[in-house]
Amino acid sequence: MSDLAIQQVLAQMRQMKIEAAGDANINPGTNAPDFAEILGRSIEQVNSLQQASGEARSAFAAGAEDANLADVMIAGQKSRIGFEAMVQVRNRLLEAYQQIQRMQV
Repeated sequence: MSDLAIQQVLAQMRQMKIEAAGDANINPGTNAPDFAEILGRSIEQVNSLQQASGEARSAFAAGAEDANLADVMIAGQKSRIGFEAMVQVRNRLLEAYQQIQRMQV
């Protein structure tokens, strides 16, 4: 992987960090951000990463001139990491829900 590709990935990660920090101010009139909206946006981002990965794989398999293996592998890893993060969020939410169910009133 070239130094330029690494810098591009780092720049994208920094941008995602800035966007995630900006999500904390979705509802400026309240103290807490709207959880459902943040979760929905996160799911949409993971979905778009998976679609981009599939498109990159298809383009590479079809022999497109602008598709290279490094880009396909990076897109696949981004998709995998995003999906694994969403699975962990789901697991934590389910665990919290189950703990709330077990509480005695």
